[in-house]
Amino acid sequence: MQQKNLSIMHPRPSSIVAALYTLRDLNVEVAILHGPPGCSFKHARLLEEDGIRVVTTALDENGFVFGGHDRLVDMLQKVEERFSPKRIGVVGTCVSMIIGEELHEAVMEANLDAPVIEVEVHAGYNDNTKGVLFALESALDVGIIDRQEFERQQHLLNEATNVEKKYGAASKEYLEPSRGDVKYTVAKRVIEMLKEGKKGICILNAKKETAYMFADITLALQEVAENLGVEDNIVNFANLDTELGLPRVRQHAEHILADMDDNVKIDEIIGGLDEYPIAGQQVRQLIEAKYRDFDFAVISGVPHAIPMEALEGMELISITNGPRQVHPLKDMGHEHVLVEIDLHPKTLGVTNIVESEFGATLRQLAREE
Repeated sequence: MQQKNLSIMHPRPSSIVAALYTLRDLNVEVAILHGPPGCSFKHARLLEEDGIRVVTTALDENGFVFGGHDRLVDMLQKVEERFSPKRIGVVGTCVSMIIGEELHEAVMEANLDAPVIEVEVHAGYNDNTKGVLFALESALDVGIIDRQEFERQQHLLNEATNVEKKYGAASKEYLEPSRGDVKYTVAKRVIEMLKEGKKGICILNAKKETAYMFADITLALQEVAENLGVEDNIVNFANLDTELGLPRVRQHAEHILADMDDNVKIDEIIGGLDEYPIAGQQVRQLIEAKYRDFDFAVISGVPHAIPMEALEGMELISITNGPRQVHPLKDMGHEHVLVEIDLHPKTLGVTNIVESEFGATLRQLAREE
């Protein structure tokens, strides 16, 4: 009977982790995880590579039974004394939820000078975007973002959830992870199309910091096209609007555009780095208005957010960082699907474009041709 109620069997992203990443995007300097020492360990360590300190109240069996209020108060005061942060975050966990801890009471008792973003969250939500939303609500309450930005983010979160449920890793009961197609074979096909004089659209539709590596594919395609003397056959779309998004997200767009400045021209800006769930509509309108006769598209980041009707008649080469995204993209009709393994750890804490495996393969194969 219980199995009949299961909608998705494979592991899903955690709301706690989503809240931590959102605190980072709000330029929080120290985040306190109120729970067991091992909770979200891998992501906490990765986030420290990205400049945010993550500490834990390290609740043990006694804390599970008798509560961790005093420990959280002590940790808040210790964080202020030791790091003097301008902005602090406190994130709940499954344990703090089960024992009924009130984060706000501890924050009031600690009586800190720095603003504290409190995120009452646990990992029991089906949609990890709940963790983002709770962090944003708290940021709104303490005046770090305004109502307009909060509502904009809320809309994007709803759209991101819809995309994942329709076409992404939440679209099926179980999705087998896959490494996708062989990069050498697909790179060979791209070069072949360029030699045949076919026209292509390179679409960067990436999520936040992942764009540091996906942008390399735009650079590599441009380099190969220039070497073949067909650079005019490629147009570049990118969601790199520097005026949209939370503080750190806008900085990512600025860094990437600065790297691209002398090497590639972005013909069409299709939104900000947090607008990947809705950028597909702008892509559709642009293609219908200006690029209907193009032969192929290379799409990196979140290809499943681009509506298939926009890409009708084109041969599709798509690059994702999600092994569970391969089969949904194939089902949608993407002929070639590639996976950039370990992309996320390689793009945390960087401020320049990072070489991708597919970009490196394209460059190497072009040299050998």
